[in-house]
Amino acid sequence: MSPVASSQDITTIKLPERMDSTTAAHAEQMLQSAMRPGARIIVDGSAVTYMSAAGVRALAGVLHGAQAIDARVVFCRFSGPAVDCLEVSGFAQLLEVAGSLEEAAARLGPAVADGSKRLHARRTAS
Repeated sequence: MSPVASSQDITTIKLPERMDSTTAAHAEQMLQSAMRPGARIIVDGSAVTYMSAAGVRALAGVLHGAQAIDARVVFCRFSGPAVDCLEVSGFAQLLEVAGSLEEAAARLGPAVADGSKRLHARRTAS
């Protein structure tokens, strides 16, 4: 599993070949460590050939953590048994899933501007 910084302030993390009880906790920890408020993260599932319920739970935990801090996560390039597992479990409807890295980046959209970089100063009540 490897994080790769991409050009548009998007972090891309490639999942391991197996998302099971042995690897899921480490994968979830790696994904959680990339999260911060406003983060934009792509989870690349192209290497995943096997996913157990532990893997699905890890992805659900990541989604829950992202929602809690207003981070955006798009999952992409899952195929075969991994996508079957997501569909059968019902999580495919909860996760934002894209077919390619490019589509995932487009779904994340532009970064939200930091409030300290406003065009006009915020007026305060006097």
